[in-house]
Amino acid sequence: MTARLLETNNDPLKRIDVDGVTVDIIENALRNAREEMDAVLFRTAMSPGIREQGDCFPMIANKEGKMVVGQFGSFIGPFLDAYDEEIEEGDIILTNDPYMCNAAVSHLPDWVVLVPIFKDGRHIAWSAMFGHMSDNGGMVPGSIPIQATTIFQEGIRIPPTKLYKKGVLQADLLELILHNVRTPQWNRFDLNALVAACNTAAKRCVELAVRFGDDVLFSTMDIMLQRNYEAMKHIIGMFIPEEPREFEDYICDDGMGMGPYKIKCTMWREGEKAIFDFSGTDPQAQSSVNFFLNEDMFKMFFGSFTINVVDPQIVFNDGFYDLVDVRIPQGTLLKPNYPAALSGRTHALGRIFDVLGALLGMGAPEMMLNAAGFSDSPHLFFSGYDSREGKGNEWFQLFQIGFGGVPGRPVGDGPDGHSLWPGFTNVPNEFIESYFPLRIERYETIPDSGGAGLHRGGNGLSVAYRFLCDGDIGIHDDRWLTYPWGVLGGETGLRSTKKLVRADGSEEWLAAKVEGIKVKTGDVLYFNTWGGGGWGDPFARDPELVRQDVARRLVSIEGSKRYGVVMAADGTVDQAATDKLRAELIAARGESSALFNFGGDLEDIRSRCEAETNLPAPVKPTFVGAK
Repeated sequence: MTARLLETNNDPLKRIDVDGVTVDIIENALRNAREEMDAVLFRTAMSPGIREQGDCFPMIANKEGKMVVGQFGSFIGPFLDAYDEEIEEGDIILTNDPYMCNAAVSHLPDWVVLVPIFKDGRHIAWSAMFGHMSDNGGMVPGSIPIQATTIFQEGIRIPPTKLYKKGVLQADLLELILHNVRTPQWNRFDLNALVAACNTAAKRCVELAVRFGDDVLFSTMDIMLQRNYEAMKHIIGMFIPEEPREFEDYICDDGMGMGPYKIKCTMWREGEKAIFDFSGTDPQAQSSVNFFLNEDMFKMFFGSFTINVVDPQIVFNDGFYDLVDVRIPQGTLLKPNYPAALSGRTHALGRIFDVLGALLGMGAPEMMLNAAGFSDSPHLFFSGYDSREGKGNEWFQLFQIGFGGVPGRPVGDGPDGHSLWPGFTNVPNEFIESYFPLRIERYETIPDSGGAGLHRGGNGLSVAYRFLCDGDIGIHDDRWLTYPWGVLGGETGLRSTKKLVRADGSEEWLAAKVEGIKVKTGDVLYFNTWGGGGWGDPFARDPELVRQDVARRLVSIEGSKRYGVVMAADGTVDQAATDKLRAELIAARGESSALFNFGGDLEDIRSRCEAETNLPAPVKPTFVGAK
C-alpha cells in the first residue's frame, strides 16, 4: 500500500544549485516556522498538557516526507506506506493508531495531524504535528490504563482519516470521535490548534516558494538534508566502533505485579553505517508497558542525542537515516504483536535514552558518558466531580507530567527538576490550583536525591497535592526498584516514591503504577520523583561546590559526607576534618574499575526491595506465547 498525491500541476520539481546565503535564509525561515507552529498551538489549545506543558511535536518535511526541521523525527514515511488512499490539496489527515501507521505514533492519546502543502496545484512539502490529548476514552480517565491487556481497552482508535476533504471539515466524523472521549471540549480545541499550527507552517512554506521559487525551496530542503547526512557520517565514524558494544537496562514493573523487563541493545559500525540490534530484549508484556518503537523514531533518538552532545548547531533532520540500521525483533517489548496494549509505553521510551547514552559513552567515558537520568515522563491523574461550593458538581480531569533529575555529565552537574523532553515546561502551580480542586503545598527539589559525584546528579522533585474534594487518582512512574545508575565512580540517584497521607493521619505507600485509588477531601499525596546518577569520583569534587549545594538546600549537611566533606557550624567547610574523612573513605572504598554503578545486581536489589521501598518486589515476568 502507498498513498497517492493528486496534483493538477504535473511539472516535476527540479534540483538546482542554490547559493549559500539563500540556503541560510530559507533554513532559518523554516526553523522560525517550526517555532511559530508551537506558538500558534500554545495560544489556541485548551488542555494544560499541551497549552502549558508543551506535550506536542511539530515538523516540516520535504515532498518525500523527510523531516527538514522539527523535534521528533518524521513519521510521514511510515504513514504514507500504510495509507492506501488518494490525497488532494485541502485534505488534512488525522490518526492516532500505532498499528495502522507503523508506529508513526506510539500510543492512542497522541493525535497526529498531517497537512500536504500545495502551491499552484503542485505538492511541495508537508507539515505535521501531534499532541497528547488529555483523554482518548477507554477504561480509565486519561486513557492510559495500567490493567489493559489489549489496545481495544485504551480508547478510540482513529485510522488514517481525512478530517478535512478538499478544505471541508468532516463534521460528522469529528463529532463521532469526540463522542468517545471524556473531555470533548478540550479535545476539540486541541485538535483545532494542531490544524492551525500545521496550516501556519504550510502558509510559510508557500510564502518561501513564492519568494524564491519552487525549485529553490525544493533544492534547499535537499541541501539541508545532505548537510545533516555529511555531519552524521562524520560523527558515526568518530564515535561508533566496529567492535560490538552492548548494554541493558530495565523497566521496573508493569503495574500488574511483574518485572523488571529487560531492554538490551548491541551497537556496532559496518563501514559508514551504525547498527543497533535489540536482540535480547524481553518478549512483549501482557500489560500496557509495551513500546511499539518505530525504527525511524529510534534513528531520531540517536541523531538528536549525538548532535546535541557533539555540535548543537547542526540542524537536526532526517537526512542521516540511511546511515543507521535498526533491528528490533518482532514480538518483543519494543515491537509487540497486534493487538497488544501500548498506552503505558512512556517508561520504555524513556529508558531507551539511558541505554543509548550508555552505548555511545562507553568508548570515550571521560568525554561522552552520562549517568542514568530522569528517563521517563511520570503521570499523575486526578478526576471526579467537583463538589466544592459553586462548582456545580462538574466533571474535572487532571493529567500532569512530573519532572526529575538530569544525570551528571562530563561537562558538569545535572540540572534539578527537569523534564525528559527539553521542550517541556512545568504547569504553573497557580494554574493547577485555579482550574482543579487541589492545592499544591510543596514543590521543591529533594536534597541528596541526585547521585554524588565529581559532577552531581540532578535532584528529583517532591510535590505535595492536597485534594479539596473526593475523586480518583492514577499514577504512572518507574525507577522505584532499579536505580538511576552512576558512572566512573559516581553514586546512584535516589529512587522514586509515592506516599498518600489520609486526612485522619494514616499513611499508605503507593506503587509506582496504580489507578482507581480513591482519595477524600483533605488527603495529601507526596509525589516524589527520582534523581540523576552521579558522574565521577565524589571525593574529587571541590568542597566549595559542596558548600554551595548545602547553602542552596540541594545537599543536606549529612549528605555532604557522601562527598567526604565536613561542614562547620558556621556553614563553612571544615577543611581539616574534610581531608581526614576523605582519606578514610578512600581507603575503605579501595580501587574499583567498574564503569557503571547499578546499586547492586538485580537479585540483590530484589532481595532488599521491601525493606527499602515499603513495597513487595515484583515477580519475574511470564510471557504468553514466548519461545
